[in-house]
Amino acid sequence: MPAKTTAKPPRPSYKCAECGWTTAKWVGRCGECQAWGTVEEVAGAARVVGLRSSATGTAPVRPARRISEISRAEVRERLSTGLAEFDRVLGGGLVPGQVLLLSGEPGAGKSTLLLTTANTVAASTGRPVLYVSGEESVEQIATRARRVGATSEHLYLADTNDLAEAIGHLDALGDDVALVIVDSVQTMASGDVEGRAGGVTQVMEVASTLTRLAKARGIAHCLVGQVTKESTVAGPRALEHVVDTTLALEGDRHTTLRLLRTVKNRYGAADEIACFEQTDAGMVEVPDPSALFRASREAPVPGTCLTVTVEGRRPLITEMQALVSHTKAPNPRRGVSGLDSARVTMLVAVTDGSAGLRLWEQDVYTATVGGLRSTDPGGDLAVCLAIASAAGGFPVPLDVAAVGEVSLSGDIRRVTMLGQRVAEAARLGQRRILAPPGTAEAVARLKVKAEIVEVPTLLDAVRTVRQWSPREERDRG
Repeated sequence: MPAKTTAKPPRPSYKCAECGWTTAKWVGRCGECQAWGTVEEVAGAARVVGLRSSATGTAPVRPARRISEISRAEVRERLSTGLAEFDRVLGGGLVPGQVLLLSGEPGAGKSTLLLTTANTVAASTGRPVLYVSGEESVEQIATRARRVGATSEHLYLADTNDLAEAIGHLDALGDDVALVIVDSVQTMASGDVEGRAGGVTQVMEVASTLTRLAKARGIAHCLVGQVTKESTVAGPRALEHVVDTTLALEGDRHTTLRLLRTVKNRYGAADEIACFEQTDAGMVEVPDPSALFRASREAPVPGTCLTVTVEGRRPLITEMQALVSHTKAPNPRRGVSGLDSARVTMLVAVTDGSAGLRLWEQDVYTATVGGLRSTDPGGDLAVCLAIASAAGGFPVPLDVAAVGEVSLSGDIRRVTMLGQRVAEAARLGQRRILAPPGTAEAVARLKVKAEIVEVPTLLDAVRTVRQWSPREERDRG
């Protein structure tokens, strides 16, 4: 009589909540993304059995088609959001069936921006738009909607944390829905899987279900995503792979400027940026944001210099500011706001070595205007000139802009999109532009109406600005 065999219990499996990396035993640190404390136990064996049982395949609901058989008429046009800046980062509008993930810090204006978008889409198309919130009641949403002017008759509000109920609201509106907004994906939960709302399993199930629904019905979906302390999307990293487009709304809570940056986009450029201003009436588009990033004054003052930085594909004129003050402390301070602190420390050392300003006994503070955060190396020359101007007491004329990367040797190097930077500076009235060697030849075809002064080194740039500064200010310095 053969001996009875008992089925072995499934071996536990562990999975990283951030990147999805799996292992047979628990570890404190993920072997893929190196994150600590993100490896959790999952029912890995049961999932493997399920995958093996379906390996034989089933008859597809929609058979594969040749690409030549798909006519242009079947590819529907994009849906405009009614906001030109929003359409800009999307690549021209929302694609039917597109799933968009919008992330940002609390208070950045994610819900306000999407509520404004929902109202403009509903008003322009005359089709239903569904706004589902798992964080606020419909009465709270309606109060905010009236404040921002979102009062379209075709805008529908619902509050629920259950995914099935949210889909039921969508079914009740029919197949003519233009847009669905879910705020937020971490607050929704599905009864088909276990786990708390916001957990790895629930977030992936909610996102996957909504994505399949969007593709099957051709309805664009906008999902709001919460962020971590590192300003990354909360939840598994695979969430960003499920959706078609990922946008990040950035901005300092002490300023009204908001930058909408593209992180991923399957239907457009992945390096676009849009500018909004958060007001009492909602999010207002800023088609020409350069005026927000420079101070307005009638006479030049020491410690300021204009430059043109590039955010995504958009050139923005920015004012770099510096303050230099004498100190008796053994370790002078290096204060930075809106710039990379490590790079500014390097630029202070390069400026000191090139111009001989004795900055080793000076406190140096640098900042940008308007709350802009810039890591663009094209602003290096302006930062160095602002520091030299503050330390030497000579102002940089208001009609001067400086563009270029500064190396450790003090050489001025060319940067990307140099032609667009120079053209933007000239468009805004800058008559003299300090730039790296070879700039005049590179932008000759653009017919820029400004004098391009090529400076090979930082010392040449400082000497040139000293000659241009007003005489009475030079004498005072």
